Amino acid sequence: MYPPTGRTTATRTRDRMRYDRATAHALLDEAFHCALAFVVDGEPRVLPTLHVRVGDTLYLHGSTGSRPLLAARGDTGLPVCVAVTHLDGLVYARSQFHHSANYRSVVAHGTARLVDDADEKARVLTALVEKVAAGRSAESRPPNRRELAETAVLALPLREVSVRTRTGGVNDEPADEDLPHWAGVLPLRLTPGRPEPADGVTAPLPAYLRPGRSPWLDPVVLRGAHVVLEPLDLAHAEDLHAALDDEEVWRHVGSPRPTDVAGTAALIRAALDAGSRGVRTPWVQRCAVTGAVVGTTSYHQPDADLRTVEIGYTQLGRPWWRTGINTEAKLLLLTRAFEELDAVRVTWQTSTLNERSQRAIERLGAVREGTLRSNRRRADGTWRQSALYSMLAEEWPNAQVRLRERLRPA
Repeated sequence: MYPPTGRTTATRTRDRMRYDRATAHALLDEAFHCALAFVVDGEPRVLPTLHVRVGDTLYLHGSTGSRPLLAARGDTGLPVCVAVTHLDGLVYARSQFHHSANYRSVVAHGTARLVDDADEKARVLTALVEKVAAGRSAESRPPNRRELAETAVLALPLREVSVRTRTGGVNDEPADEDLPHWAGVLPLRLTPGRPEPADGVTAPLPAYLRPGRSPWLDPVVLRGAHVVLEPLDLAHAEDLHAALDDEEVWRHVGSPRPTDVAGTAALIRAALDAGSRGVRTPWVQRCAVTGAVVGTTSYHQPDADLRTVEIGYTQLGRPWWRTGINTEAKLLLLTRAFEELDAVRVTWQTSTLNERSQRAIERLGAVREGTLRSNRRRADGTWRQSALYSMLAEEWPNAQVRLRERLRPA
């Protein structure tokens, strides 16, 4: 526990206060920035900055030319106050007076010192990098001598620390509860978006930037004798464009045929964005023999609750048609769906005009359920009629035998 002091003891709503180390440390570790307050030449200052906690010390990142760092060079250090706040929701009451917010906050008071020891400084800067992603310090260049000289670190011992939180719902007055106004809580969450690579980056997205989520949304690597399915990435744009640059491949596809690598990259971004929203799980297809990128395929609208998923967005370069790659790719996807994810139903949709695709789906052992009328818009604005196919879990054992038989060498 942090013993309450005159600066950390609340004067109102004391029931929201906590002083335990575990809660304070967890909130500091979860946050990625804080507000640093101090006084210089009799004037108050507040600066947003980055921080990392190591043990019972809070380290604050800054520049050697900044006012707080200059002021902290003296023997007495710099008196500071640091605040970290997580905004968890907006509370809408029937009365304006009782509107509020749900939050978790930490406030720390003390005297910060400038970190002069080179080893301590290096450890702190590494910890800052590791905070954004475990393993990142090994996958990035460490600071050189000039960069270290331009970087300053403040150390604040965590001794006067308080936690203040507000949770729950609306606290309307009983007299207001019959008012005809909506009341409730709007939750707010900080969630990562889709990573956007810098220009010229060809390295695949690191595993620590791929969000942890349901296995139904995880594009794990699937390997076969003919094809390897690996998570689709912008690094595949050039090879994928070359593999699919054929008018026949795009004949029945809803989106327009890209004219260059940038256009293919835009389609990949759209697929990855759909993946970040849980709508699509995209793979790139590689020839298992040559390693060449030959196409793409996806799970679409995976639903763990209903235990169903659609296989779609499949495109394969014409040189690899009738090679066993498409059959084995579907075998891998069906095996994962039925045997790893415990799906009860897998579906496909294709244009009623695409006879080749319909025959390919039927050869998998899928059953046509009917036609979905005008359910998808084409790139030219017209509406597609879709043939709907499905395979159920009880049909999978026989279908699997037929698919493996088709892949067996003659």
